Amino acid sequence: MSENKKVSAPAAEQQQKNKMGHAPMMKLIVSMSLPAIFSMLIQALYNIVDSMYVAQIGEKALTAVSLAFPVQQLLIAVGVGTGVGLNSLISRRLGEKRFDEADKAASHGMFLGLASGIVFAILGALFIKPFFGAFTGDAEVIKMGCDYGYVVTILSFGSFVQISCEKILQATGNMIWPMMFQLTGAITNIILDPIFIFGWFGMPKMGVLGAAIATVAGQILGMLLGIFVLFKKEHEVKVHFKGFRPDGKILKDIYRVGFPSIIMQSIGSFMTMGLNAILIGFSQAAVAVMGVYNKLQSFVFMPVFGLTQGLMPIMGYNFGAKNKKRLISAIKIGECIAVGIMVLGTLLFNLFPRQLLQMFNASADMMSTGIPAMHILSACFITAAVSIVFSTSFQATGHGTASLFTSILRQLVVILPVAFLLSRTGLGATGVWLAFPIAELVCIVFSVGLFRRIYDQEIRYLGDVD
Repeated sequence: MSENKKVSAPAAEQQQKNKMGHAPMMKLIVSMSLPAIFSMLIQALYNIVDSMYVAQIGEKALTAVSLAFPVQQLLIAVGVGTGVGLNSLISRRLGEKRFDEADKAASHGMFLGLASGIVFAILGALFIKPFFGAFTGDAEVIKMGCDYGYVVTILSFGSFVQISCEKILQATGNMIWPMMFQLTGAITNIILDPIFIFGWFGMPKMGVLGAAIATVAGQILGMLLGIFVLFKKEHEVKVHFKGFRPDGKILKDIYRVGFPSIIMQSIGSFMTMGLNAILIGFSQAAVAVMGVYNKLQSFVFMPVFGLTQGLMPIMGYNFGAKNKKRLISAIKIGECIAVGIMVLGTLLFNLFPRQLLQMFNASADMMSTGIPAMHILSACFITAAVSIVFSTSFQATGHGTASLFTSILRQLVVILPVAFLLSRTGLGATGVWLAFPIAELVCIVFSVGLFRRIYDQEIRYLGDVD
């Protein structure tokens, strides 16, 4: 209580008027989500353009980058997972009017971003070459994969620190600057990709290595903008490094939600590794199709993740403020918007699979494998939307383990075993694609059940103060 008394009367009055506790819900969700959705779409466009350029080098280059994708997934899992815990903690502390603790959490977020970059630099230097050697004996694929993997891991600090800056500001309801950080990185990447890959404007032709350099250059530039804005502009939270020492309690609070989120998203990395191991037994084209799908589906899933970036602080704030009415309203509206996005994505994948694959210079083998894959894989989009919003509600209310449980169920308990078994029954690669909609059906049943349990135990007893 003594910490609350330290807050000045004007600051306290400003906090009472926080838009997350009072603004009309639909307008609030749209205003907070649109910047994130827009930046996520640019991010997805970068992913697609990046792979389109790499595909021009050849199918082996696309296979190498596809094999590297789980490494990037793991890197992003740690950054975003930590950010989810940070976002949840800051938004809850703001809702509870514990402003000094929100500031301390933000400072720890910046520290964790830098520490994560150091850890991945060491791991990348040690394990990238053995990683690629475990999947293929093709020396050309291994070399291109190492060229890409060394750069994106050893120079990953830009990504981690940028994500920390984004999550700190998003937790306060500021979605514009995080959008600008992501746009800066993505646009820089898109511009530099062809210059470094193909050697435009007098630059040396670097191929896959050039794609990696363009990626980290964008991340570092986005990080620099994030640091400038966080320290030089006025915000609802402040980052302080003078006399900073890691606080075990704050770290525990961040990772109580963040660690399950890291594990949850890391599972996606291991799932992709497992699926690549199954698919490469059929053909390199099947691995390339999986890589292309991962990039294409990001154009559908990224807007939903942008939506959840807007939903997370709204849910966390109103849960912390004990406002059940607004919390449930945010969940219902979020579910409707997410399903609408996924309906459009399902139509896109079913109506234009050939055109989508042609963007990646697809060979005849990729076409014959990829067209039916697009039809089958897109069948999981709508059910995935429902599960994603429920997962966000679990994280926002401090129940990160519930999100972890659903992710483990989907990606380890169901997808990998089902993909392995179906691929061995004569279905081949088709068995791998079928595992996705099967897993989402199982997951949505458990997500609904977990939400009902959390509602009955905690949400039901919150107030309805407007």
